[in-house]
Amino acid sequence: MREMFMTDGRKLSYLDHGGPGRPLLALHGHYNEASVFAPLAAALAPRWRVIALDQRGHGESDRARDYERDGYVADVAAFQRHLGIGPAPLLGHSLGGVNAYHYAARHADQVSALVVVDIGAVVDSDRTFTLRLPHGMPTREELVAALGGAAPYLECSFRQTDRGWGFSFGIADTVESQQALSADHWTDWTSVSCPTLLVRGARSDELSAEHARDMVARRAGGARLVELPAGHCVHLDTPSRLAAEVTAFLSEIGNGADTEAAVG
Repeated sequence: MREMFMTDGRKLSYLDHGGPGRPLLALHGHYNEASVFAPLAAALAPRWRVIALDQRGHGESDRARDYERDGYVADVAAFQRHLGIGPAPLLGHSLGGVNAYHYAARHADQVSALVVVDIGAVVDSDRTFTLRLPHGMPTREELVAALGGAAPYLECSFRQTDRGWGFSFGIADTVESQQALSADHWTDWTSVSCPTLLVRGARSDELSAEHARDMVARRAGGARLVELPAGHCVHLDTPSRLAAEVTAFLSEIGNGADTEAAVG
């Protein structure tokens, strides 16, 4: 079920994938929106209820004045307040993974466990793909053809407007967001104190095996690394395997028993 709330004069949208399970908050990456977690939500059900935010400038959420970390983190804080839940596990992929560990570092009392999917503590975004994205295509089929092999990873964000077929994110906004994401994030990563699972796609071109191992080694509070047979979009390439790892991780650290908050 899709819902809306207001924060700082902007509308933010989120998708509650439903079910009787305990809340697991989720943050998507660039080019995506909350609905991208549908396969993972189905695989995690019924034990976990995935509630995913359309981050600023994505999906049905409003565009923002800027796409810096402080704004993204403030949105997550407003999201959790709106839901009215206490400390909960937080999962983030790519852009969402960086936002998730920044939020966990700054709001330690609100994050009971953290799952970061295929993103590093140092990010250098290549904006070439973004700048070449087609938009205003006459038909959905032509948009799919123009995207080629990338189409399945972006299709959740396809939208039809009076200008033709494009995306639920702005290309210029995405470039700005990627520029802001390209930075050294070690301070926030190493400041996270909650139990953390770092998931790397074995075929990822975003997070190298060496950097992932370094991230785990430099986390004084402890973190666990898992590699799955996937590319960068682990939650789409192998949702059942990711769900199994997330479920095992949260069960082992006690979140299966401790996260009792319900969403009305």
